[in-house]
Amino acid sequence: MRVLISGASGLVGSALASFLTARGDEISRLVRTPAPAKSAVFWNPESRIIESERLEDHDAVIHLAGESIAARRWTAKQKARILSSREQGTKLLCETLSRLRHPPRVVVSASAIGYYGNRGDEELDESSPGGSGFLPQVCQAWEAATEAAARAGIRVVRLRFGIILSAHGGALAKLLPFFRFGLGGRIGSGRQWMSWIAIDDVVECIAHVLQQETFSGPVNAVTPKPVTNSTFVRTLAGLLRRPALLPLPAFVVRLLLGEMADAMLLAGMRVVPRVLLASNYRFLFPDLDGALQYLLGKTLPLVPAQKIQVA
Repeated sequence: MRVLISGASGLVGSALASFLTARGDEISRLVRTPAPAKSAVFWNPESRIIESERLEDHDAVIHLAGESIAARRWTAKQKARILSSREQGTKLLCETLSRLRHPPRVVVSASAIGYYGNRGDEELDESSPGGSGFLPQVCQAWEAATEAAARAGIRVVRLRFGIILSAHGGALAKLLPFFRFGLGGRIGSGRQWMSWIAIDDVVECIAHVLQQETFSGPVNAVTPKPVTNSTFVRTLAGLLRRPALLPLPAFVVRLLLGEMADAMLLAGMRVVPRVLLASNYRFLFPDLDGALQYLLGKTLPLVPAQKIQVA
């Protein structure tokens, strides 16, 4: 396949590009710096510039680009950047694809389980309604921006990613130094649900929805076994043979991160991948302990969870 990837230098994009190249696909990258390379397509979403002629004749487009949600504190200006980077960038890309003489057969566009908002213990699948608040607003606008491609007859898949686990970036990479020094602990009450997925399953999921033409619309990219924050902490600490006795109280998280604290760290979303399971997708890492052992390169068995103290 000829596949165009936006956000190809990010955590997911770089892993995906390597995977697709290894299996023989031809990869092009949507880039923000003009480049003469045949495999690079220049765009500037803020200026509504895109090299549309170079978009012709791709079989698939995988759209992952967007301002990092957790890069910095959510000021009004930063929130506007987060929303604009997803809504306007996606809209520009999909509108341009819809006007091509030879458009792609499929667009896989990133979204997130933030679509559902803080829902406590409620089990959520792709049919669940969107929530309220900044993150649901961003995700709903992000997904709506793909409509031009769908109206043009392009198959559009909206992947709602959960917490992506990788030792090379994202939440896990940020937590590891603290846990390795015995400075880990639950966040807030620890009862909030964490819906997660290993980076290897992210790549496999994308390949799966590319090839299965029955997929369209929202797809939850999470494992079928979400865990609470306390369970996540206990499992990671057990694998690293470290205590987890330093909880981070909710008020401290709010002082440090402001609005982001309640939306991302103290909120709970118990999400299940109903659509993926119905398609008989088989997760490489459905269980947290196996995923963490693999991602951290561990071969020794975990210390039983009940032996790890969590404050």
